[in-house]
Amino acid sequence: MRDTFNRMIGRTRYVVFRLFLHLSGGEVAPILGTLNRAAREAIDADGDLEVLGQELVEICETLLRYDEYWLSAANEGDIFWDEGEAGDYVNELFTDSAQRYGAEVDFSSSSSSNEPLSIPVTRNVVIMLTVAYEGEVPDLETDLSNIQALKEGLKALINLHYKHKLRAIQVHYSPAQLGDELTNDQLLQYFPELIPL
Repeated sequence: MRDTFNRMIGRTRYVVFRLFLHLSGGEVAPILGTLNRAAREAIDADGDLEVLGQELVEICETLLRYDEYWLSAANEGDIFWDEGEAGDYVNELFTDSAQRYGAEVDFSSSSSSNEPLSIPVTRNVVIMLTVAYEGEVPDLETDLSNIQALKEGLKALINLHYKHKLRAIQVHYSPAQLGDELTNDQLLQYFPELIPL
């Protein structure tokens, strides 16, 4: 009812959306290269939403190419009619995502004496995409914990960039760099909301 009223009086609808996608397998480590390159571009762009949007497109297209490695996912979000409240929620999700990928993780205890000495190549990568956008996107405002819905959701994120509807973009991922390992135990600890696809 409130949505209808707000639309009638011409208020702008803001949606803040976060997607978690867990990829698993021996070939997922190269995704970290795409993510690290995108992170460097984002830093160099100093918050330019057009550049950030193009990097988001690259990430979504990469994820769509790696769909055979998708193992679990989750999404969440909320609708706002006030830009300030939407911004506060974006900041809240940013803080939550940033705390998940490694500040407290002790990688030095991940090997036992029975294992051969080697640089770990992670078999697990979790990507957290957070966006704020204007308008209504049914393909994002639904449960994305099945493969077809997730594919449509990633395509919808790409379209938001080209329609110039994105208002904020954040990308977090774990592990944050090649050589770090995200174990199955850490997945359960840091990403309890993930649902098998």
